[in-house]
Amino acid sequence: MVGNSKPAAYCNHPINLVLRPEDGETFEKLAKQVEYCEISWPQSYLFGEPIYIRKEKKMDESKAVELYRKYRPSKFSEMVGQDEAIGVLTALGKQIAMPQFLLFTGPSGTGKTTAARILKSRLKCHDMDFVELNAASERGVDMVRDIGKQMYFAPMAGDCKIWLIDEAGSVTSDGQSAFLKMLEDTPSWCYFFFCTTDPQKLKPTIRTRATEIKFKPVGRAELKELIHRTAEAETGVGFNDDVSDKIVDLVNGSARKALVLLGSVIGIDNSDQQLGALSGVEAERNAIDLCRVFMNPRARWSDVCKVLKAINGLDEDVETIRHIVLSYFSKVALGGGKGAERAIEIIYLFRSPFYESKTAGLVLACYDAVTPKK
Repeated sequence: MVGNSKPAAYCNHPINLVLRPEDGETFEKLAKQVEYCEISWPQSYLFGEPIYIRKEKKMDESKAVELYRKYRPSKFSEMVGQDEAIGVLTALGKQIAMPQFLLFTGPSGTGKTTAARILKSRLKCHDMDFVELNAASERGVDMVRDIGKQMYFAPMAGDCKIWLIDEAGSVTSDGQSAFLKMLEDTPSWCYFFFCTTDPQKLKPTIRTRATEIKFKPVGRAELKELIHRTAEAETGVGFNDDVSDKIVDLVNGSARKALVLLGSVIGIDNSDQQLGALSGVEAERNAIDLCRVFMNPRARWSDVCKVLKAINGLDEDVETIRHIVLSYFSKVALGGGKGAERAIEIIYLFRSPFYESKTAGLVLACYDAVTPKK
């Protein structure tokens, strides 16, 4: 697996080789007990540059795996609630010339990245020719230039090379401009998959060059079916309808979030206790909704009222909401950005407990937060 039969011209830059445990002696010799090891190959292969070898560990099945990972679809037919998007992808796959730049858009947790990974397999892209990057942490010109240097080298094992850029809306303006130049001269074996919840953050010149695959929030019935099917697979018994309804209420059409919440309560035997555990999640969501309203300079009192009226059992959650608001704006203030001054104002308004005033105290603090001082 290490021996590369391609000409040296294809190997004049650092690359990743994935070594699996079944590679036996090679795996043991080269990977040993470390995640990465640096090996200097002969000049004729890499011109003296190092080759990086990544060890892929066998999964310890005795350890718990998050449900959304354990039940991640491995083929299009297993995906939930995205018939239109999958139909488009399937049709594209039947074309003689597959588009080289795909843009996967839609809400978080609806299957964008999963679909991109499935398509990677359909295009017969080998692991060593597949690079997945998160633009939230690697988002500048340097990342794009690195891709530009690598894309002209032919695939090492499969039929193509693919770069999957998650959170693509976070790529900087300069990074997007650099990427445009690459799109004008893309080798036939290269594909770029952009995944983002914020396509409007991409330059129009980027979006018009892409084939957009739109994902939508998963429907209520499909989410419930997913929850019950997964719960039964895990426990061998049915799942309470009231609890599954509550989960669906909380996830805003996100299949991933539904399985995360299911995983948090599936070990609780009593349905009332499961509902109690989920109420804390609801309080957090409501508090974050309030924080977003507070950070909106155009927010009105009617916007706050809409959030507060949607909260069930507000008297019991006021302190939980206050603590979440304080935590949220403390992070904003410490970030030192444009919102720091506004964050300090909110912290001041929410600094005192609502134990005695309860809902009235929360309502007053919220009113002061969005009402201009006279």
